[in-house]
Amino acid sequence: MSADYPFASGPSVFRGIFIYSLLLAIGCTEIQPAPAQEHWVTTWGCGPQLTEPRNLPPALLANSTLRQFVHVTLGGKHVRVRFSNAYGTSPVAIQLAHVALADGSLGRGNIDPVTDKQLTFRGKPSTSILPGDVIFSDPLNYDLPALTNLAISIYFGDISATSINGHPGSRTTSFIIGSNVVAEASMSGAKKTEHWYIITGVDVLADDSSKAVVTIGDSITDGRGSTTDGNNRWPDGLAKRLATNASTTDVAVINMGIGGNGIFGGLGPAALKRFDQDVLEQSGVHWVIVFEGVNDIGGDRSGRIATNLIAAYTSIANQAQARGLRVYCATITPFGGSFYDRPAHEAEREAVNAWFRTNQVYDALIDFDAAVRDPVTLTNLSARYDSGDHLHLSPAGYQAMANCIDLKLFGP
Repeated sequence: MSADYPFASGPSVFRGIFIYSLLLAIGCTEIQPAPAQEHWVTTWGCGPQLTEPRNLPPALLANSTLRQFVHVTLGGKHVRVRFSNAYGTSPVAIQLAHVALADGSLGRGNIDPVTDKQLTFRGKPSTSILPGDVIFSDPLNYDLPALTNLAISIYFGDISATSINGHPGSRTTSFIIGSNVVAEASMSGAKKTEHWYIITGVDVLADDSSKAVVTIGDSITDGRGSTTDGNNRWPDGLAKRLATNASTTDVAVINMGIGGNGIFGGLGPAALKRFDQDVLEQSGVHWVIVFEGVNDIGGDRSGRIATNLIAAYTSIANQAQARGLRVYCATITPFGGSFYDRPAHEAEREAVNAWFRTNQVYDALIDFDAAVRDPVTLTNLSARYDSGDHLHLSPAGYQAMANCIDLKLFGP
């Protein structure tokens, strides 16, 4: 998938060049090729999967407006939005799509109408996304501040009621109304759901020094235990620290956590299978944080999971480094007292963490385990960082994870 042209799916780069030339020739003034000193950087993203039946929208999306909010990290003056039907089995018809800045706190569904702008697709307001395809909107002149809540409102035509590309663990409220209200300031009377559908990324056109870090993980990265509409997952905390640190203000954070995910299996595509799509194909990626494996350990009955995980971690690091990326490993946090707590599982966790702390494969270590464990009972989370299930962290725990990361890892 090319990250430099508006439609990511397609046979070659030449198709993208042709599209740009055609659009410019017919006078689509919003479409501008990136100057040589600029490039696209993903400022927000989520890991896509086929939505499970229990996480489907609470109302039909066909002939309805879906308004979703995302928390971008890096700002810019030009944006494009990525829409995915990668796991759908029928076309998705988008009749209209708009972006706008959120008006007030999240959870209300309101936008600032002054900031509302329409997206286009090859110069047209509508498009159809075929099964398996991923597309970008046309580049749009748009003043997007850093660390901002952006609304993406879509008025759908035909879309399957049961086969929908989505991200169940949004921890952010979305709104659905059975009519075209993409440009309306409020979503009064809308059905609400805490899931994202169809959208998978927002890119900004940034100067050449701007880069992104991708965090690939499971529900702990996805933010289970964080506050709905609060944007206080650990990648959010990292993004805020980077944005307010003078030498890292040009670093975006892309959260590719999927709840229930594993290196080898679990919910959604396994990390080994989704690594190319969810990490390597992000725009402007330069660093990767690998923090995954607790679900593999918790579900293991073979007694060999640590050995298998270490081999997989090595493969992941090699893939990233072969693409010129810097890749950091993160120790697996404690789960003593949780439903995963077994002596054999704890032994496997400790074996994996011991390898992380001594390996020569990764470019650096981030020791989440040391940052959030109980100082006396090392197999447990610190009580003040425990969400209550002894596996996932509270907002304070996620902030502690973000705080323990050395920002020098993201320097030039």
